[in-house]
Amino acid sequence: MTPSNSYVIPARGTVEKPMLVAFPVGRVPDCAERKKKPDTDLSAFSPALRSCSAADLQGFSTLPKAGIQSLRVCFGRTASPHPRLGLRVLPYCVLLFALMLITGCGSVRTRTGFYEPITVDLKNHCFDAVVTAIDAAKQKNQYGHKDRFLYYVESGLANHYASRFDTSITRFSSAESAAEDLFTKSISRAATSLLLNDNVLEYAGEDYEILYTNIFNCLNFIALDKFEDAFVEVKRANLKLDLLEQKYAKAAEELQRGSPDDTDRVEMEYKAEKVRFHNDAFARYLSMHMYAADGKMDDARIDLDYLRDAFATQSHVYEFAMPEVDYSPEKGNAILSVVGMAGLSPVKEAWDLRIRTDKDLNLVQVLYTDSEGKDVEYGHLPVDIGEDFYFKFSIPRIVQRPSSVSKIRVFANAEPVGELQLIEDVYKVADETFKAKRSLIYIRSVARAIAKGLAGYKLKKELDTGGLEGWLKKAAVDVAAEVSEASDTRCSRLLPGRIYVGDFEIAPGTYDFRIEYLDAANQLLYAKDIPQYKVLEHGLNLVQAMAFR
Repeated sequence: MTPSNSYVIPARGTVEKPMLVAFPVGRVPDCAERKKKPDTDLSAFSPALRSCSAADLQGFSTLPKAGIQSLRVCFGRTASPHPRLGLRVLPYCVLLFALMLITGCGSVRTRTGFYEPITVDLKNHCFDAVVTAIDAAKQKNQYGHKDRFLYYVESGLANHYASRFDTSITRFSSAESAAEDLFTKSISRAATSLLLNDNVLEYAGEDYEILYTNIFNCLNFIALDKFEDAFVEVKRANLKLDLLEQKYAKAAEELQRGSPDDTDRVEMEYKAEKVRFHNDAFARYLSMHMYAADGKMDDARIDLDYLRDAFATQSHVYEFAMPEVDYSPEKGNAILSVVGMAGLSPVKEAWDLRIRTDKDLNLVQVLYTDSEGKDVEYGHLPVDIGEDFYFKFSIPRIVQRPSSVSKIRVFANAEPVGELQLIEDVYKVADETFKAKRSLIYIRSVARAIAKGLAGYKLKKELDTGGLEGWLKKAAVDVAAEVSEASDTRCSRLLPGRIYVGDFEIAPGTYDFRIEYLDAANQLLYAKDIPQYKVLEHGLNLVQAMAFR
């Protein structure tokens, strides 16, 4: 049985099939120990992936020691007499390179250039233009069939910002259905092939994107005064968070099972990591006010308790003070609730890592380049690799996009009412929920890079006919290998970066509201005017503004 809390390194010697076996976590072996044969004393070895500073990793934490239990890679079904890892994968790499020549590089790279004019329109509050541009991008196949979840999400957001609430509801509902259908399918496909790049899989959405489809649909239904439907959406959002661990436990089972019919098979014993986000503060805030508007004060109080618990138990997500909220005004007064969205959500970017092997030390190092341009070790594994190599691979990481917004002020009839307070940092939510599958992405990428790197080395030796022709053949292999390792950076780019709220007790009546967004120097960035808004003594008085600066 594979020991718990262990990582994976390739076995040496003649085996029925080249495979990766697990060594228990422990101390770092010295050089002499690394030269020992693994089959003589397995307990002497450990991966000892080193921790790096937050500044160095910039959003990609060190691989947790929980999660990956073992990994067995089977290339083909016939016995392999070769004692070195990966040299039998040549037919698969040749097939991969041929497919790339046929389909082009676009199938394994994330296309984001078409977002640039859309982002400009978004920041300029030209929301109708954003809706048109998203649909035009769909017509031009910028959102392919495998990216349909992204289209539904982006179209849902664009239509919400443009106050086209019915269309937004339809798009978000389609996104939710697509996510449910695609998650298991994408995990199943990933389990069948080590050489399969994530970019060619259907994108099932990140958990935070799926969460916000329900929250924004809740806002859509509130705008249409359909409270019953709004309650359904916020309850679905909370339920999804409750089931996140179960979702990844099921994914782990799927990955372990793999596909018995696939000749290029990856069998993973992957223990799903603990999910540390189970309670969304903004969802509780909306639910609390809807209950209060319905006169269900006990239910509103319960949601307030959940809101407090979100801040008390998830300080890694909610690193700031809980906003002052109020759903129960003095008799004769009303509560005005203001939601302000600012900035743009985080995105994924490719983080280039490199693998360097040392056949004399039986060592594989994973390296990254620090801010000073120096190679720094991210981790190392004792591996009987057989040859000295140096090749690149790439993994995605969550990166925050800066915002110029520092303060949001609210005015009623030109008189100051108060300022909004932060309730949700979308970057923190995104980064925390992404950790649930981060170690899986890492281990698959390392295994794929080693296998394809060794196969590419073998292929270049066979294609080296000398002279310019031989050099071109080898260069083509290198280019194809690097392109095929493009990181999957697909994600929604139209979500807000931060969400602010404010509850203000005022007298019922009709008001001209103004919501101002200011930068750190108190310079006005944007102002939204809401004329002749009627504040009711009983009911939900909720207004919304956004500035994607």
